Amino acid sequence: MSTIIPHIYPEGCYFHSLSDIAGKHITVMGLGLNGGGEAAVRFFLKHGAYVIATDMKSKEELLPTIESLSEDETLDTSRLTYVLGEHRIEDFENADCVIKNPGVRFEGNKYLAAAKVVETDLSVFLQLSKAPIIAVTGSKGKSTTVSAIYYGLQKSGFKAFLGGNITVSPLTFLEETDGMTPVVLELSSWQLRDLRGRKLLKPHIALITKMVSDHQNWYGNMIDYAADKMLIFADQTPKTFSIFDYDYDYFSAGVNREGKNTGIVNWGNYFSERAKNVVLRYSKNEPEDEEYLGAWLDKEGKGYVRLPKELMSKHTIERGDTKELVLDDLAVLGEHARLNALNAALVLRLMGIAPESVRDVLSKWGGIEHRLEYFHEWVLSDTGRLRNRRRIEFYNDTCATVPEATAAALKSFDKAVVLIAGGTDKNLNFAQLTAALIDSSTRPEQIYLLDGTATDRLIEILKKNGLKYNGPFSSLHELLVVMKAKLPQQIKEGKTAVVFSPGATSFGMFKNEFDRGNQFKDEVKKMFF
Repeated sequence: MSTIIPHIYPEGCYFHSLSDIAGKHITVMGLGLNGGGEAAVRFFLKHGAYVIATDMKSKEELLPTIESLSEDETLDTSRLTYVLGEHRIEDFENADCVIKNPGVRFEGNKYLAAAKVVETDLSVFLQLSKAPIIAVTGSKGKSTTVSAIYYGLQKSGFKAFLGGNITVSPLTFLEETDGMTPVVLELSSWQLRDLRGRKLLKPHIALITKMVSDHQNWYGNMIDYAADKMLIFADQTPKTFSIFDYDYDYFSAGVNREGKNTGIVNWGNYFSERAKNVVLRYSKNEPEDEEYLGAWLDKEGKGYVRLPKELMSKHTIERGDTKELVLDDLAVLGEHARLNALNAALVLRLMGIAPESVRDVLSKWGGIEHRLEYFHEWVLSDTGRLRNRRRIEFYNDTCATVPEATAAALKSFDKAVVLIAGGTDKNLNFAQLTAALIDSSTRPEQIYLLDGTATDRLIEILKKNGLKYNGPFSSLHELLVVMKAKLPQQIKEGKTAVVFSPGATSFGMFKNEFDRGNQFKDEVKKMFF
């Protein structure tokens, strides 16, 4: 299997201080609709640069972002030029610096190759901010984990900030940070790839959540994908912390550049062997190793940590305990949410928050939008003895963009589930989702499918295992119209959960997964009343 040699950037950053920005000619590649490009335009205009915002999308497609910028009276938009519907090579050749969109591959891109200097919002932030960094990457659970960490820090008295891949550019709060304001960054593999060689990312805590096969349409093999993930801890210093998975996962075995299985069944071990600082682990089960350092869940789902002795609380040491209870009651659903909360608890303890405070704070955390988000209930207007006894709860899990996330969603409910899935394929492994679909304890009562290349693969799996499905449908509206007509005949007495957990990306039918989730919520609220 062929591979693309990743670009290595020069060490450091083009800008050494905010004063370096004034008068510079900046090209922002990718204005977009998710806030990152807009934040970069705002930041560089504010600090006196001349900005060209270029995007392959048209003015009409980007109108919400353009209007947001034009309506801001604090911005001097006389120094802003739009080049939309195309990229021009001269805008890259003549710029002092190009701010790159992480979704654009550097390798093979003639525009980026023509630029004198290429930076990202993240490289600029890391150069100019002195904030202690808590960095999180992985395949599953990144956004949930960073949100829980951020919530816990804020509720524990820290002035903290949250940004990165969670659609908030760190440039929006750079000037509010200092050496005492922790910043939690969710980082995609693409954002990390854009830091290769720069030596700017030196997080106080680096965490890699569960690794599964993802973005294989980009990478082609798991080894290259993992190589970008490892950049999160590559430049950490010895007294910092890295947190990795402890559990074996046979569905996530590594594949090398020749397409052969490497036998890697635990990415946490793979990362631990390469880290040069204090390594902690997390597990869904209590480890038998008495030297184990990190966090785990017991059989009842309670979370514990065992830290190096100097980091354990005074009360723990006084009692002679070797572990601390940090997670008990949790408001959000699912084993995967509990594991994410466990990782957040471990980070909060490393930040010096007492174990009892960690327990109390996380018990009040309510999860985040678009991830098993309960948002609506429909009560069927039955008559007779079943009157008002059939209730349908709707859950938005649109950020389940890999099959494993949909499998985890199916395992989160103790009631009947109607699954809505499907979308665009990323050459991913459907083994875990297949297992959940055929297991009688997690098999959905009904399955509705949206069109897409991943759906085509899913249909083959369903047919092979004799599972019925509805669709595929070319739009959410069409799907929900059919669902509303069929549900009264399909569901039984009691509560049923309709779970929109695609297990695939949203390319083609929606702008992105967030647009997909918002459209789903809007359509449901209009139709199921």
